[in-house]
Amino acid sequence: MVFKLNLRSNLILFIVLIVLCCGNCSHVKGVWSTKDFFKFLLKFGVQKTDVHYEKDTKGYVFGNITSRTNFSHLVTFSVLDRRYFLEYYGNRSVDDKEQACKKMFRKISTIAFDVPCFENKQSEDFIRKVPCDKNEVCKEDKLGSVVNGYQLTFEVTDIKEPRFWYLSLVACYRNETTCEWHHFNEEAELEYDIWFVNGNPNISSFNPLIYQFSFDRQNTILLYLVFFLCYMVLVPLQMYAVTRQHHPVTKLFTVSLLLEFVGLLFNLLDVTKFSIDGVGYHRIAMAGDILDILSRTTFMLLLLLLAKGWAVTRMELTWKPLVFTIWFVYGVVHILLYVWNMTEVDIIEDIDEYQTWPGWLILVLRCQIIVWFLFELRTTMLYEHNSKKLNFFLHFGASALVWFIYLPILALIAMQIPAFWRFKLLLGITYSADCLAYCVMAHLLWPTRSEQYFLLAYEQDAREELDEFNEAPHVINSVGYAELRQASSCDSITHEITKVIT
Repeated sequence: MVFKLNLRSNLILFIVLIVLCCGNCSHVKGVWSTKDFFKFLLKFGVQKTDVHYEKDTKGYVFGNITSRTNFSHLVTFSVLDRRYFLEYYGNRSVDDKEQACKKMFRKISTIAFDVPCFENKQSEDFIRKVPCDKNEVCKEDKLGSVVNGYQLTFEVTDIKEPRFWYLSLVACYRNETTCEWHHFNEEAELEYDIWFVNGNPNISSFNPLIYQFSFDRQNTILLYLVFFLCYMVLVPLQMYAVTRQHHPVTKLFTVSLLLEFVGLLFNLLDVTKFSIDGVGYHRIAMAGDILDILSRTTFMLLLLLLAKGWAVTRMELTWKPLVFTIWFVYGVVHILLYVWNMTEVDIIEDIDEYQTWPGWLILVLRCQIIVWFLFELRTTMLYEHNSKKLNFFLHFGASALVWFIYLPILALIAMQIPAFWRFKLLLGITYSADCLAYCVMAHLLWPTRSEQYFLLAYEQDAREELDEFNEAPHVINSVGYAELRQASSCDSITHEITKVIT
């Protein structure tokens, strides 16, 4: 019962995320009520600042935070790096919110610039008191430069290395007389519209490949575009092949390829729009990810069927329930991993999907499938004596094994890669392995080649077969011989009748 309730709550949360969330947005907007105490807004990777072009390579946070109602005390908007955010974020769950505010800002108060409590020259620009007056610049921003048309601006400089920064709102305020932090124990709403970008927003010549993107996702649009162009060549070729050969293996492979192509197209649309507005098409991106999962599971099913010799050495498939159960379980676990990564993994964790328990589960399951795949392939090859079919199985087995085994190896390598490079590494190698596997399979299943080893199981026109049969040399010879015998018989009968008459 508890498991069902947890599963139901996770599904509801997943649906809410699809409708409301913007994933890795760099532009967030909405309404926040102080009764919720804490609101996490955004995690964003700021690139390393180039000292020669400092203004143009900094990270910038800018936007508006206003309210339609009056606040008795101004609450806090914070922009923190990981060193200060972890303690701040961990203390948000303290039950006594008065104590939570004191603990959350205990470390930050020693470094964050705050008039009149902390105005040290070495202070950091971490917090703002919000909401700001409408059409007015926030109090702290009157001392610095503000992006035109907005109320607040933070300039983030990271000279040594890229870093993640975290944006949030919290119902805490600082007493300007005692400099103590207190809980804002009233219910009020404020509206926020915040941008976080890499590059100077005051100039128009920014790079669209990096400006809206967190550092760990910069230039990913190029990866999607390169593989999209590859599939633009491969998909039409395979569509031509499937019209030339109506075979179940070819059809199943074409379905897998089309799912991959459409999923990639959805992701490309998302990142293209994201490069423009910092939001993208989040629901389309989720649909693209799910299609990508379905494509890989369908391709895995095709590999398992071929390993058992289906449509190559035999038309009847043995152990059907086992094959389709393994395929179904693998697909369900893969989707579970995606949902888990979206709903259960804390945003502040610098881990990838394969460092969670569903991730380890799918890797173990994949390794077991690899062993079973090799066993079935070996059994099939032992019962096959056709040299062309054996040659096909050798090439097929080698390429399929590479596709099966790359993911467990990649997951182990990714654990040693810093978070800023991990996403692009996983994305690039995954798409490369899939694209290469599809290209090899398209080559092996090309009609002029596969007809040598496929058991063709499609209907032909019976009239064409009859015409071909009638035109066969042995049929023509037999017909001629029959006509000759018939003619000889007639001549002999006529001769006998003539003899009787005479």
